[in-house]
Amino acid sequence: MEKTKVTDAVLVKDYINGNELALSELIRRHQHRIYSFIYSKVFDKDIAEDIFQDTFIKVINTLKRGKYNEEGKFLPWVMRIAHNLVIDHFRRNKRMPKFDNSGDFNIFSVLSDSGLNAEKQIIKDQIESDLREVIRELPEDQLEVLTMRIYKEMSFKEISERTGVSINTALGRMRYALINLRKIIEKHNLVLTN
Repeated sequence: MEKTKVTDAVLVKDYINGNELALSELIRRHQHRIYSFIYSKVFDKDIAEDIFQDTFIKVINTLKRGKYNEEGKFLPWVMRIAHNLVIDHFRRNKRMPKFDNSGDFNIFSVLSDSGLNAEKQIIKDQIESDLREVIRELPEDQLEVLTMRIYKEMSFKEISERTGVSINTALGRMRYALINLRKIIEKHNLVLTN
């Protein structure tokens, strides 16, 4: 008879309740995917191992402090920690690609990639979440035009008709929305690339 696989959620609870072996099992279960993800970003075995260890130090500290909010999403949570530590690594080494101010970079282009693997999907979901938070800081008129243009895929003519402003005003609001988004992203030191 096949042994039933214990879920990540049960292992997390067991570890929080003092069972150190539960964490060993979680690491064993997910180490290949997490390490592979980290290595795919840094392309250096030693750096990848350091970031992998730092990831689980952060996991352990968060679990021990009782700050982990169990929603059955242990792996995506750990992957996000690993992703953040990779970003920290690049920031420390000043090698993080920044988008330029030429206007050619479209932060929404990262949201349109349909061929994503699981790790990239996790990052994409986090980028979308970060972006939704950032967008909320825009002035109402800019938020309205940006939402209609990006999320509802409306033309500027349709936006003009819906909002009762000229096409030029709608274009201007979109332009200012993108300028303000860049400022907000930089203020929060966010990286919206995967």
